[in-house]
Amino acid sequence: MTLSEAIEWLHSLPRLGGGATLCRMQALLQELGDPQRQLRFVQIAGTNGKGTVAALTACILQRAGYKTGLTISPYVLEFRERFQMDGRMIPPEELAALAAEVRAAAGRVSAAGGEMPVEFEAVTALALLWFARRGCEIAVLETGLGGRYDATNAVQNTLVSAITRIGLDHTELLGDTLGAIAREKCGIIKPGSIVVCYPSQPKEALREIVVEAGRQGCELVVPDLDDLTRRQGPPFTNRMDYGGYEVDLPFIGAHQACNAAMAVEIALALCRKGLAIGDDAILAGLGAARLPARVELLRREPLVLLDGCHNPDGAAALAGVLREEKAAGLTAVIGMLGDKKVEESLENLSGCFARVYTVSPGCPRALPAGELARLAGRHFPWVRPCRSLPEAVGCALAEERDLVVCGSLYLAAEARGLLLERLGRKK
Repeated sequence: MTLSEAIEWLHSLPRLGGGATLCRMQALLQELGDPQRQLRFVQIAGTNGKGTVAALTACILQRAGYKTGLTISPYVLEFRERFQMDGRMIPPEELAALAAEVRAAAGRVSAAGGEMPVEFEAVTALALLWFARRGCEIAVLETGLGGRYDATNAVQNTLVSAITRIGLDHTELLGDTLGAIAREKCGIIKPGSIVVCYPSQPKEALREIVVEAGRQGCELVVPDLDDLTRRQGPPFTNRMDYGGYEVDLPFIGAHQACNAAMAVEIALALCRKGLAIGDDAILAGLGAARLPARVELLRREPLVLLDGCHNPDGAAALAGVLREEKAAGLTAVIGMLGDKKVEESLENLSGCFARVYTVSPGCPRALPAGELARLAGRHFPWVRPCRSLPEAVGCALAEERDLVVCGSLYLAAEARGLLLERLGRKK
């Protein structure tokens, strides 16, 4: 199996299964020899901020000297981003070989009367098999969807269960209230783990987290906002001090300072679980983490920002950054998926952009540029649909005004390389 064949097979699997269950994942892992039993985990669930918290936590663990696995969902630039060890993506040949093993195991499960895995289950099984084979000492797992029945929740030995900010997303699958969604996310909480929660969690969601942590007999840690201070710095920087951990974060925005406070508390919780993580490792890890398309600054003058915000809370976080920086007269290139809360996201961005070019991201679920332009016209004074992303980026950059490209991680994946090329920067 080649790399392209491996990725093609994984993408050929269904996105969702016939029902919410861990049985498919458990059967697949058993057929692979239960590699997850050899590993220890930090599990991270939530609606927004999972990727950032996962990247920060993994970087801290690496700086502390631990061989650290990391799963990211979804990837932005390259499929291999999903599987990382000590900050490096899985080698192409290893991904291909392990995918062949997972495919063969899935075939045996199916032949014995079981169900074939869905894509994310096969992807997660591949990651766990790689981590176990490579002697990973601890793995940071970002859930894909929900928590209780997410493929990552088939693992044991969870030291820390982290719940980032809960919002209304995937309501057709997880429930239509913050409480219902939080209950699904809290499914990752394991007896004996330490639970770390986002510091300004909506009350309805926090109530469910407190209840489940208590039911499982877990210590619950919520970062104290009184201990979190953001220092003055140059535009579009983020110097924070959380309980004496003062650092320039690589991620912009007040919400990212809250995510970083979670990463600090996760590290301190791991110390209480017996891991040796010094203050120097925490500071170094916070400053060194990287993740594309999270309010990513690509150029300062004129400004070019790239953000993969894909739901109302993500849009609100981006708007908060722009308003905090008093950015005015901005041009935007926006592309969104049709199955997201488009109207609410646009409303949260209202007032941020003077000019908007709309595009249709390269995804079957993408909202057509014309339809997005019609909706955006209710919130922005000047809107124009474009036939392609290169056309929109070309028009926007030609204006030589401050630019924001946002609306979807699919759009961010397409746009990042194009923007860097047009800006004369290396990818």
